[in-house]
Amino acid sequence: MATVTELRERLRRPLAAELAAGCQNRVVAGGVDRLLASSLGNPFPRVRELLGGYGDLSVPEREDVLKTALAELADSEKIKPARTPRPAARQAVPTAAPGERLPIDAPLSRLDTGPGGARKLQTLGLHTLRDVLHAYPHRHEDRRALPDLSDVEEGQKVTVEGRVVAKSRRSPRPGMLVIDVTLETPSGGRVKATWFNQPWVEKQLREGASLVLTGRVKKFGRSVQLGVEHHETLDNAQDSLSTGRIVGVYDAKDGISQEFLRRAAFRALGAAPLDDYLPAHWRRKYGVTDLADALWGLHFPSDETHLTRATSRLRFDEYLFLELRMLLQGEDSVLQGKRFQATGDDINRFEAALPFRFTNAQRRVLLEITDDMRGDQQMARLIQGDVGSGKTAVAACALYLAVRDGYQGALMAPTEILARQHYANLRGYLGQLDVRVGLLIGAMTPKDKLEMQTRIAQGEVDVVVGTQALIQENVRFDNLGLAVVDEEHRFGVQQRRRLLASRPDVLVMSATPIPRSLALTAYGDLELSIIDELPPGRTPIETKLLQDTHRVQAYGFVMRQIREGQQAFVVTALIEESETLELLAATQLAEDLKTILPEARIDLLHGRMSAAEKDHVMERFRAHEFDILVSTTVIEVGVDVPNATVMVIENAERFGLAQLHQLRGRVGRGHQQSYCVLIAGEHSQKTRKRLKIIEGSTDGFVIAEADLKLRGPGELRGTRQSGIPDLRLADLANDTEVIERARELAKHILAHDPRLEHPRLQYLRSELQNRSESVAYREVI
Repeated sequence: MATVTELRERLRRPLAAELAAGCQNRVVAGGVDRLLASSLGNPFPRVRELLGGYGDLSVPEREDVLKTALAELADSEKIKPARTPRPAARQAVPTAAPGERLPIDAPLSRLDTGPGGARKLQTLGLHTLRDVLHAYPHRHEDRRALPDLSDVEEGQKVTVEGRVVAKSRRSPRPGMLVIDVTLETPSGGRVKATWFNQPWVEKQLREGASLVLTGRVKKFGRSVQLGVEHHETLDNAQDSLSTGRIVGVYDAKDGISQEFLRRAAFRALGAAPLDDYLPAHWRRKYGVTDLADALWGLHFPSDETHLTRATSRLRFDEYLFLELRMLLQGEDSVLQGKRFQATGDDINRFEAALPFRFTNAQRRVLLEITDDMRGDQQMARLIQGDVGSGKTAVAACALYLAVRDGYQGALMAPTEILARQHYANLRGYLGQLDVRVGLLIGAMTPKDKLEMQTRIAQGEVDVVVGTQALIQENVRFDNLGLAVVDEEHRFGVQQRRRLLASRPDVLVMSATPIPRSLALTAYGDLELSIIDELPPGRTPIETKLLQDTHRVQAYGFVMRQIREGQQAFVVTALIEESETLELLAATQLAEDLKTILPEARIDLLHGRMSAAEKDHVMERFRAHEFDILVSTTVIEVGVDVPNATVMVIENAERFGLAQLHQLRGRVGRGHQQSYCVLIAGEHSQKTRKRLKIIEGSTDGFVIAEADLKLRGPGELRGTRQSGIPDLRLADLANDTEVIERARELAKHILAHDPRLEHPRLQYLRSELQNRSESVAYREVI
């Protein structure tokens, strides 16, 4: 039987945790009133009197009576707050005394997690109190009313609670161990639970043990059997954390139980200060709860509403810190920039010289650009648009506005063939407006390079188009005002910054449609403009999905196009992340096609070629020196071959939808009807359903949204390599509004305090530093 001292401690601990959690009456299942109504309250009538009607009190009143009640308990026992000393020879860091508050970054050796507890948590990558608080459950189970097994269906996944009443073990065949347990549920029903080849669990399954089991139901007449996928043994002292409530399930390893992790989270929440880094007026404006409520609500929610409220706050925080980090890394958001006139008359003059009129989407994006150009801050804006949406014309207009104000402009492309293409386009747009356009690429002779560099330095060139040659040390601009970067993700950060050394306004163009939510995170240091409308009169590319059993018919169609004077791309998929195997597959495919289509002239493009060799092959293809280009996935984004009208993609199931759409965009550049043939080597319903999306849509943004939902952000545009951390609570497919609100607050914070130096932001700054994975980034602030 428990002593009065033990009962006093069992009462004091949840009351201290309730005080630490902000007096929200959520720490104890059923609330403080229910705790006091239990046998724990009987020996302490003064405490019961002080805390009577606790649930009806305001938060300040609760705090007052809790402090008084805890003092009463301490006085009755003469509890001293000092920690229990350890032998000096062991030099161990003492754990916190019950009720003692710990710094948020205290090592876990100071948190009472039991013998070896800190070491267990360290194997999960958790080293501080903060780590435990933010090691969120990956899912939650509702254990408030576990199901009646007579009502569940065959194959349904359920969680049940019960007591072991029988156990047996058997070996149906050599090397196989089956452990069967009969569990009696609180309602009196019985269920047979089975473990396969898990001998280590047997010692936890003693008769009389209380278990919580999760698994798939199998029914045999009136009897129910459970194939166990997860189980927990219940410690009576911890029942309130694992049953009778919504329970979090954590990522764990063998030997680390869910009960242990819940207990660690519970004690961390009770010991941590939980100071909120978002002031109350920001929380009210953005409709999020306070940090203490959120952390308690994610680990130990009182109900569904509490869990939703907690998840919303902590998801908002993930995006807020991501946006702050991106804006601080980019630095462009707080720099003084050029200030342009950017008049409507100049825009009209530029448009009048075009052979077409701007679409409404182009006009909208131009207004966003000119608003930035007229401002004091440096423009840093991303223009997103599908193939053929007119991004280059919009960028050319912005360059014209810069030149009209006496500045130079630059456009940097990732390859020489793209640079030449942009050079030809800009000369067409700007040449008749007396704008001098120059080209600077690595393939030029030393004499031509020197001449162009001299003209740039002396201001004799208004707009320079080039590759990385533009950021070499011997290139000096006379007065660079606007830099346009095409397909920015193809350049390194340092490369871009060298071009931006003189602080010009910046436009980044991307022909890779990605969802707005992903763009706001992948390009967090850039404002976002989307050209989501194609010019009128464009003929959509016809797309057809075929099984590989119809490959011969597909290439028969290709040959008919070739006989009519057209050309075709044939792309083969990456095989097992091996460039060597991919090259072999492409080479073999080219040889096979020479046999199938003996009339056709066929050549090959692959990743092992140098940049010069790739450019040479593409130039020959544009000049129609051969009919079919067999390629790996290295076809240059944005390259125009107007005479190419067919794109065949082999093993299309190996590509993401967004990548298929990009490859399809290599055709349809001329006036002829163009076609894309997807050849699928896998015939499953799932594959057909996915590929039918691209067969039925030519809208890159619709396709990108579908790709995000199917594949997740990590596989789109290499975002895991672009610095986006794992977002544990985020759902990029549905979080656009949350991201925009978090971005708005991040920009507001940095606009008023670019280095987070105000004392009110000390917690925010500290949290930002601790969430950063980059040492270099910590030096930014």
